[in-house]
Amino acid sequence: MINRTHLRQFLAVVDTGNFTRAANRIHVAQPTLSAGISELEKRLGAKLFTRSNRRVQLTEAGNRLLAHARSIEREFQLAEQGITGIAAPRRPIKLGLLASLPTEMIAHTVQAYHAPDPLELMEGSERELATALSAGRIDIALTLLRPGDTRLTREHLFDEGYRLALSDRHPLAGRAEIDPAEVAGETMIARRACEMLADTSRFFTERGVRPPFAMRTANDDRALAMVRAGLGITVTPESLAREGIILSRLTGFDGRREIGLVFGPHWTEHYGQDHALIAAIRSGIAVRTESEAHRVD
Repeated sequence: MINRTHLRQFLAVVDTGNFTRAANRIHVAQPTLSAGISELEKRLGAKLFTRSNRRVQLTEAGNRLLAHARSIEREFQLAEQGITGIAAPRRPIKLGLLASLPTEMIAHTVQAYHAPDPLELMEGSERELATALSAGRIDIALTLLRPGDTRLTREHLFDEGYRLALSDRHPLAGRAEIDPAEVAGETMIARRACEMLADTSRFFTERGVRPPFAMRTANDDRALAMVRAGLGITVTPESLAREGIILSRLTGFDGRREIGLVFGPHWTEHYGQDHALIAAIRSGIAVRTESEAHRVD
């Protein structure tokens, strides 16, 4: 029979992604934790984690256990609260965020969120968020949706294209469409967090355009601020538009991205599809229409 200690140890490893950090979180020695997980796996007759290069990931059996473990721990906490009258601290909902999403969208989501469950944000690339979801370290992700990937439940929110971003004082800023040859002599700013960075570089290289770079940064807010200041130009998703920046079509470049929610395996059972966070995210999406008002069609 498994007990609460087993489940607390299991959840600690899931939430921290590491046996050492998990042991520190629940204040036990690492050998004790490892022995507890081994005992739990023995009692269930299944491996719960795979370990490689210091990374811990859930197996299929581990993912199945996760939904039950979350629910059972929550019931334990409600039982304790019912007897003692003292509310146990709620585990935060861990929301993964694609690094290239607009800050205003995320801020609006946080402002619109009202629920007892605390919120914890984790920023990362598409791959980092996918890994964190599969390992159970985040509960839900606002990220890219790729065609054909149906391993986890998904919800489409919006799709958008990419545009050439220029200061509204730039000589080309009045143009609805710009040929890549026209920016051959321009200085560029590289958005390193962009999922289309390799495609953008290949697009310009194939057309013989090799502009100098004034800045390379993973901080999109800083990159767009430098575009607005006139340091250089860049290629960006439409939703990153803001005051002082004009977005123009780049002839021949028709890349698009689909943004949506990807739910952890335990989400529906533990939180439900009508959780307040989902409504807050949908509300946050609405702010992107303000940004689009600044682009040139």
